[in-house]
Amino acid sequence: MTITGGCLCGAIRYAITGALGQADNCHCSMCRKAHGAAFSSYALVAPQAWRWTAGAELCARYRSSPGYERVFCPRCGSPLAVLHEGEIMGVTLGTVDGDPGVRPAFHMFVASKAPWFEITDELPCYPAYPPGFGPGG
Repeated sequence: MTITGGCLCGAIRYAITGALGQADNCHCSMCRKAHGAAFSSYALVAPQAWRWTAGAELCARYRSSPGYERVFCPRCGSPLAVLHEGEIMGVTLGTVDGDPGVRPAFHMFVASKAPWFEITDELPCYPAYPPGFGPGG
């Protein structure tokens, strides 16, 4: 199984071999600002499963917190992935072509969610990282 995706303008493309890992909706202020939305949806990716298929040299990076970088297209602004210590660890689900094969399992950082957004689904909500997830998890 190969999952493909890319940015809005099509300049940057990627392929992921195999299934995606756990997915989540993150409501932290950094994700909200990076995505221009109430939250971001990411899925974990094994670094060895990821490859850039077009436009890798165009990728821009922004160090949003210690050890973490956000990868995006500088032409259209699409957020594509998150790196941890220089390795891909997550893909933005909105950039996947078709069905990514996973669904978000929880909401995290709801303590800093947008005040104008109401979470109406039944997924578990965590004020920050859920137990066993995130740095040191």
